[in-house]
Amino acid sequence: MSVEIERRLRKIPVINGLVRLLKSVRFSALEGLSLYDIIEMYIIGIIQGTLSARASSIAFSLFLALFPLLIFLITLVPFIIPYLSIGNENFDTQFLLFLESFLPSATSDYFGDIYQQIKGQKRGGLLSSTFVLSIFLMANGVNAIFGGFETSYHIELTRNFFKSYAYALMVGLILSILLIVGAVAYVYVDLYILEYLSVWAAKTRGYDLTQNHILGAKVGKFVFFTVLSYFTTATLYYFGTAEGKNAKFFSYGALMTTLLFLLTSYLFGVYIEKIARYNELYGALGGLLILMIYIWINSIILLLGFELNATLNYLHKSLGRK
Repeated sequence: MSVEIERRLRKIPVINGLVRLLKSVRFSALEGLSLYDIIEMYIIGIIQGTLSARASSIAFSLFLALFPLLIFLITLVPFIIPYLSIGNENFDTQFLLFLESFLPSATSDYFGDIYQQIKGQKRGGLLSSTFVLSIFLMANGVNAIFGGFETSYHIELTRNFFKSYAYALMVGLILSILLIVGAVAYVYVDLYILEYLSVWAAKTRGYDLTQNHILGAKVGKFVFFTVLSYFTTATLYYFGTAEGKNAKFFSYGALMTTLLFLLTSYLFGVYIEKIARYNELYGALGGLLILMIYIWINSIILLLGFELNATLNYLHKSLGRK
């Protein structure tokens, strides 16, 4: 650890007490390393790793990959519906609501219009050039995330281009399947279980309940999206770098990212609705601007969680060499 940094911090009246407190918290799993050592390495990784520039690169690539992902999902939906006891119109409506639940409410009109435009275009099915191209464009977004991971200050092993792209393609397909499975579960719960509870409450208790009035429904949806976000993040961290598999799939970084994602999504939604007036200032472009800012914020959060995993993995390797 940096002795010079610690020496300077100890000269600051209030900070020196905090340093002593952090130094007193030690972890047996890291052979006695203190919480101060972990935080120091974590902050060094963030500063030296040019996190903001990496987040901007990831955000741009993710924005470009968002619409190919929509094409991929919308092309698959007609092949899934026949196996479900759900009407085509009902599933489309609920599927759009499911996708919009990950975005700020101010972007719903903008995103909904794009969804309907893509859905209205004719495509040739699973073997069409548009569908195949959408898969590779979607993989570009995942590959950009992996590229941001590999330029971390604490990452020593890297993959070649072809291997990295193959992993990005695999993970992109895995996450797409996870998203579709999540959408199907969401639609089934929304159309059947919650509807059944509303009817049951009306018949037995005489209550006229809507789904929004059921506390269990709100809690259930929150838990569902939390678990889905965690598994998505953990998958990206686990397959993102050559060193990722050395860490556990259920990691501290994935947990931190999920919690920050939930917190910032709520605060960003409040900021957009109560304070900012992007739609009034920019008109139709307001939704686009909000979406881009939202993706950039979450790109930073994604890298912050990864840096935590990379820091812990780096400390484990450093202790193993001694």
